[in-house]
Amino acid sequence: MTEPAPSTTRVPAAGGTAEHVEHRGHLGVAGGTALYVAAVLGTGILVLPALAAAAAGPGAILAVAALALISVPLAATFAALARRHPDAGGVATFARRAFGPTAARIVSYWFFFGTPIGAPIAALMTARYVVAVIGGGAAQTTLIAIALMVVPVAVTAFGVRFAASVQLVLSGALIAVLVFVLAAAAPHARAENLQPLLPHGWSGVGLAMSLYIWAFAGWEAVAGIGGEFRNPRRDIPRATALALVIVSVAYLAIQTVTVAVLGSGASTSAVPLLDLVSVATGSGGGVVVAVIAAIVVTGVFNAYLAAFSKLGAAMGRDGDLPAWFGRGAENGAVARRGLLLSAVVMALYSVVVLASGDLQPFILVHTSIAAAVYGLGVASAIVLLPTRSPGWWMAVLSCVFAAGLLALAGWHLVFPAGIAVIAALVGVAASRRARRRR
Repeated sequence: MTEPAPSTTRVPAAGGTAEHVEHRGHLGVAGGTALYVAAVLGTGILVLPALAAAAAGPGAILAVAALALISVPLAATFAALARRHPDAGGVATFARRAFGPTAARIVSYWFFFGTPIGAPIAALMTARYVVAVIGGGAAQTTLIAIALMVVPVAVTAFGVRFAASVQLVLSGALIAVLVFVLAAAAPHARAENLQPLLPHGWSGVGLAMSLYIWAFAGWEAVAGIGGEFRNPRRDIPRATALALVIVSVAYLAIQTVTVAVLGSGASTSAVPLLDLVSVATGSGGGVVVAVIAAIVVTGVFNAYLAAFSKLGAAMGRDGDLPAWFGRGAENGAVARRGLLLSAVVMALYSVVVLASGDLQPFILVHTSIAAAVYGLGVASAIVLLPTRSPGWWMAVLSCVFAAGLLALAGWHLVFPAGIAVIAALVGVAASRRARRRR
């Protein structure tokens, strides 16, 4: 068998010029698919079916189906970019190549300093499930949430290859347990629970879609580990396609069974999966749900921390963070300094989210930032991908969908706008310092 060509990373050389250094990644299709599934099929399965049902009733099923369709060109676009430009910078690298350093800095800041707000949300979602099973109060919930964030940081410290191996086992276990829960609950579905289809009109479906962006976000996150594949040009499209099918079927099945089985009770459930298991197997099934929750959050953090750590290193390499953080940006290297900064950012957000306890506002902040990253990412694809190629047409379609997601985000776009202003000001300050040194 012919060995795949090693990927090439552009790194600063002595004197400020750049030289090409070859590095070989380790991920194959299986490990890549596992990380992609973890990044997208995340903690949304724990709470979003109930939140979406409250917003749109049975129409939440339509919201999930629409987002699954929208995900096809989005996933294809980021796969096309990652296979052509496999680099730790991910979307920031695409933006730099397409629009220059200011755009790269903005998208880096969105992703690195904005999306980690999702970490305590995910941990708190999971902790609530665990406490609902084993018992406890607010203090126990907070301690479990903190523990759920600490363990994956330790796993990621061993590198993306190790995290992918762990994730392959976790993703397989997650799918198996989900199939069990849905198969057990589905016979209890009632057709009358699907009527009326749109109790809150199409505006309710729009709100449900805004919430579910949380669930379908992730394609942009894993773009940063493109360089970790052994053969990015071959394996990234395969891993993306497999993950897309798995994620779309899973979310659609979960939302449909939740509404059809729980009916109006779905909109008031704090732990919908636990309620599904209780309907199907009685209270003894709670342990199954606790297992699902633990697998889900560990997998999500494995995928995102791998991307965050590599992006932090790339930002240090490219001058968007102090150069000290640049160690580990090379494909196949372990970006522990980037991981350390990621952990600090997560900790700061955790103080705010855990103190509040109300998840929906923070979810909408997170999804507005994700929509902004998507928008700049697919715009970069229009510039970078060969005109009229399949990937380019997917990017054109993605731009239309990204515009719709930005419109759904509404006033919440003030948050990514604020981060963009900070990133631009940092760039101005850095330019002034560089001129003074000359």
